[in-house]
Amino acid sequence: MHISQSKHHCLILVITVFALAQPLYAKKRIPPGGHLAVVVDERLSALRVAPHLRAKLIERLSRGRLVSIRGQRSSADGLLFFRVALSRSTTGWVQSEALVVPWRRGDDRRLLNLIETSDEFDRILRAKTFLDLFPRSVLAPRVLLLYASEAEAVAEKLSKDAQRRFAKNDLPTDGAPEFSYYLNYSGLDRYNRAGVSFLFDPAVKRFSYDGAAWREILRRFPKSVEAVEARKRLDGLARLRKE
Repeated sequence: MHISQSKHHCLILVITVFALAQPLYAKKRIPPGGHLAVVVDERLSALRVAPHLRAKLIERLSRGRLVSIRGQRSSADGLLFFRVALSRSTTGWVQSEALVVPWRRGDDRRLLNLIETSDEFDRILRAKTFLDLFPRSVLAPRVLLLYASEAEAVAEKLSKDAQRRFAKNDLPTDGAPEFSYYLNYSGLDRYNRAGVSFLFDPAVKRFSYDGAAWREILRRFPKSVEAVEARKRLDGLARLRKE
């Protein structure tokens, strides 16, 4: 945690977590062989013993799960299934739309469509998956902006939730400092693990997004349409920190 002081002596506490560029799968075990793919739609991610929807279920694959594609086959009703490996001993068939793969044409657009119809934590996780798998896609600036906008909205919600949770009569007056309760608020946990960073201002008991994705837009895509909005948002964030 880094601590800085504003000119009005308002202490700004920064929650520093994993960098935006760190892949979600950095610490996950990558299945052996084949082409790497990631589960993004758990509604379709039933792993089955055969390539059709009535085949016996092996398990339900969670979002973000890495699989290795070993082959493919179409079912009688026209669905495409991938034969995937989870480990050296576990393989099965999963409907292709449950996965995104870097080498399949149009998967970046398909994942963007899924991101746009998601919200809150799902949108952030799917946007992070996109940025891991398609860092050079022409759609990356759009996804970065969606990621940042959702993180900003989440910060507002977390602020209200934490304020209700830590009403003054709920906190001991002779215990740990009040700000430490906010920085340990359990609502932050899953965002912390996903790599989202927030600032916290104890004077007004509010979290705000730290702006990493906006800075990434300006660094990598300075001439994009999204860069205009990113500059505006960062200017607003800078003014907030000076108040």
